[in-house]
Amino acid sequence: MRLLIDECLPRALKRLLRGHTCRTVQEMAWSGIKNGALLSLAEAEFDALITIDQGFEYQQNLKERRIAILLLVSRSNQIEDLAPIVPAALAALATILPGQVVQSASSFRVSLGARPSYRSTSSL
Repeated sequence: MRLLIDECLPRALKRLLRGHTCRTVQEMAWSGIKNGALLSLAEAEFDALITIDQGFEYQQNLKERRIAILLLVSRSNQIEDLAPIVPAALAALATILPGQVVQSASSFRVSLGARPSYRSTSSL
């Protein structure tokens, strides 16, 4: 799967997402681009956007998008806090569909309330 890692996440996350082709927003020279424009650019080249931006799914209409969003729910955006979420994130990526938002969280925190088209995963 072709994954775009949002600029609010560390580049080191790429190494943990084995089996996927990963690029960062910075590598694509898309830093500073607002979420709606970013999705328009990204859906032409990527299957999913990985972000930690909790408001992302509420700011954008994703129904007609050709890209999926994987929302990591973590204590911080530090790689030490993200690493425990990676197994659940990888499992979610195996079934995620375009236009869908999936939340992946570690067991320290219950994931956010979900809309019907969302699903949540947790690593235990």
